[in-house]
Amino acid sequence: HMDEESGKVVHNNASTDADPTPKSITPMGGFPHYGHVNEDFILLKGGVFGGKKKHVMLRKSIVTPTYGAASEKLDIKFIDTSSKIGHGRFQTFEEKDKVL
Repeated sequence: HMDEESGKVVHNNASTDADPTPKSITPMGGFPHYGHVNEDFILLKGGVFGGKKKHVMLRKSIVTPTYGAASEKLDIKFIDTSSKIGHGRFQTFEEKDKVL
């Protein structure tokens, strides 16, 4: 997305307006059976069929959808980046180092 103040493109950033902490989208320890996300990403609402690393092709719809879910504006307040293995309670390594 674009950073409004400086006009710079922000890549691989999981911070939101409600949670401005700069952090990577990759959970602490990586995604189980996938690893770390180093490139740009797209958040998809709902599920995607197929294997974990299967490519997903996105295309523009031929007919513009008019139903409610297609036109709603999503307001993402928080992206959980705690560990997905075990009992993850820290969002960043800095937060973990302060406590331990």
